[in-house]
Amino acid sequence: MTTETDAAAPTGVRALADDYVRRLADLDPRVATSLGTHPGDDRVPDLSPEGQRALDDLARDTLAALSGAAVADDDDRRCARLLRERLEAHLAVSDADEHLRTMRNIFGPHQQVRQLFELMPTVTPEDWAVVARRMAKVPQAYDGYLATLGEGSRRGLYAAPRQVETVVAQLDDWLGTDGGSWFHAFVAKAPDGTAPAVRTELAEAADAAAAAVAGLREQLAGEYLPAAQGTPDAVGADRYRLGARMSTGSDLDLAEAYLWGWEEFRRLDEEMRREAHAVLPGADPVTAMRHLDEKGDAVEAVEEVRAWLQQMMDSAIAELDGTHFGIATPVRTVEAMIAPAGSAAAPYYTRPSLDFARPGRTWLPTLGETRFPLWGLISTWYHEGVPGHHLQLAQWAYLADRLSTYQTSLGSVSGNTEGWALYSERLMDELGYLTLPGARLGYLDAQQMRAIRVVIDIGMHLGLEVPADSPLHAGQKWTPEIAREFFGAHSGRPGPFLDSEIVRYLGWPGQAISYKLGERAWLAGRDAAKAARGADFDLKSWHAAALSLGSLGLDDLTDELARL
Repeated sequence: MTTETDAAAPTGVRALADDYVRRLADLDPRVATSLGTHPGDDRVPDLSPEGQRALDDLARDTLAALSGAAVADDDDRRCARLLRERLEAHLAVSDADEHLRTMRNIFGPHQQVRQLFELMPTVTPEDWAVVARRMAKVPQAYDGYLATLGEGSRRGLYAAPRQVETVVAQLDDWLGTDGGSWFHAFVAKAPDGTAPAVRTELAEAADAAAAAVAGLREQLAGEYLPAAQGTPDAVGADRYRLGARMSTGSDLDLAEAYLWGWEEFRRLDEEMRREAHAVLPGADPVTAMRHLDEKGDAVEAVEEVRAWLQQMMDSAIAELDGTHFGIATPVRTVEAMIAPAGSAAAPYYTRPSLDFARPGRTWLPTLGETRFPLWGLISTWYHEGVPGHHLQLAQWAYLADRLSTYQTSLGSVSGNTEGWALYSERLMDELGYLTLPGARLGYLDAQQMRAIRVVIDIGMHLGLEVPADSPLHAGQKWTPEIAREFFGAHSGRPGPFLDSEIVRYLGWPGQAISYKLGERAWLAGRDAAKAARGADFDLKSWHAAALSLGSLGLDDLTDELARL
């Protein structure tokens, strides 16, 4: 059937890309809520097989139109390459039926439903009425997800038991005890003055959502998990390549990436040993980091650490603006938040809405802790906040009208965004910001974690051998157990965090490598631009131009950065 939107289909590349975003937001409320384009939207995503087919049909329609779209300038050229590569990558993953067994501990389908509420406006009485209407539909979303998993089961396609068990435990956290689910806690935030009728609707909606979570949990634990027994954790080379392209925008040479990751591990290990000696003479890195946990600067209490992180980001904005960056007024606002219970262990960032009515936010999972050593938080918050994710992604939102909404939002490539965030940590080290005792060891530990990710993510999924010069398990094949032991021996992160990370890598193949490989592309682009411009190279100007490109995959990123 031809619609009015189809009949008026644009011919320019960026107009086509924006038309795709508009049509996708009409199909998928996750997109609409993230962008803030549909005020009053009370829909939940269609997570059923039919919902996926609708998304795929739109992608194919857009690809067909892209072949005849006009390319007027370099922004159009970049947009066309990005749109084609992203849509083809998404379709390749869908055609391989990966959506029929998607289950992971971070940004999985079950979490995407809950996160809708974290992104919704909650200021006015009408906002809360919309929350009530949407929350009442949570059972519909989880029914669709179960239908998709059921289709996967009929085809013999399952998530690995490790993923299922982790998601079940997360759902237990959401449900809490004595009726105190996450949904009930959320609606309890409705302000004084909320109409009694709306409060009643909110309470009933929270009951319905909690019941749906309990139903999902029972289906996963009681039926899906027994059937999934025997499904391997590792996905193998073919599935891994699909995931790696999805996260990097490149058909990688995985053997080269694996060896390079190992070289980075060895290089960083030597640097960490020198830095550890500066923290505690004679200590190895892990001993020095445990010393910092116990004796280093720390913040006590959850609200206090949230406020500390907020002040850190506010100070970074004030000091970097006008010196190393030009930060537009809307981008100058970012909020530090505490992640809800049942989140994965890793901190994360959520983008602002296109109109900045909802600001960008950093999220800290507390893992039940109330004391927070600072040595490992500083570099991480430069990564999540400023100059990392927030500065890049909020700047993209600011430029959405000049480029396209697609280039500055949905077309994001993890290798680009996570690469920039990791580059930002390095930049703050270069600029001399890591002055708190132990902060530079924390930065190196963060770098080392990303190097280890490259090695163990590729190693586990492809069944590679541990390098011969490894201090642990040399010559054996990587397994989750060996990877966890290796990680624990070379990381200052707490055990529950590392446990969560291993599950994350196994459930999201190819994403973990995007950080370090993305940083490599950013650094190569900066070095090439420096070499080309010589004495005329200006870092602030380069940053401004680099953050104005919009999204790029790793096939294009270094070359485009080198031209700036």
